[in-house]
Amino acid sequence: MKSQTTIDKNWGFVASPKRRYNHARMKTRNLRKDQRGFSMMELLMVIALTGIITAAITTAFFQVFDMSRRTSNHMIAVTQVQQAGKLVSEDMLEAQEIHVDPSGPAEFLKLDWISQNTSTVHNITYTMENGQLWRSESIDGGNATLIRVAEYIDPDPTKTHCVLNGSVLTFTVTATVGDESEQRIYQVRPRSEL
Repeated sequence: MKSQTTIDKNWGFVASPKRRYNHARMKTRNLRKDQRGFSMMELLMVIALTGIITAAITTAFFQVFDMSRRTSNHMIAVTQVQQAGKLVSEDMLEAQEIHVDPSGPAEFLKLDWISQNTSTVHNITYTMENGQLWRSESIDGGNATLIRVAEYIDPDPTKTHCVLNGSVLTFTVTATVGDESEQRIYQVRPRSEL
């Protein structure tokens, strides 16, 4: 009986069925002996390098996030002190009577004036409560309208206060948001004094 010879398309040689099995096992063994994997040192170096790159990316991300947060907090503080200074300055320009309470920021500024065109009496009171600056306006003795002027205002009397020197009002206001703080000093003379 003749042995059958076949062409194995996978291995590209002619072999009998019995020899094909043995040859395939030998080929697999030879591949395993000839192939080399990564050494332990190479794997450790790759793991260490990956860790260093991950740490650098994470650190950079948190630095950008922190810088963004700080910039945002600073801009909020700037906006709050500008808003407070603008409104106090506008009212101060109209004021004919000025009352300053230097003891603290509770009810620290009262302004009164009579409008020239309409003869209406305006009574303005600025108060501080829980880090917020409030403006109360009463016209001709009617009910007071209360609006919040600014937030994050530092209630420390050394940081937010009014000082009247002659007819010039010096308004110092400080806003603190997170770790960021902004302070502005406004000096205003009423129009009646100009």
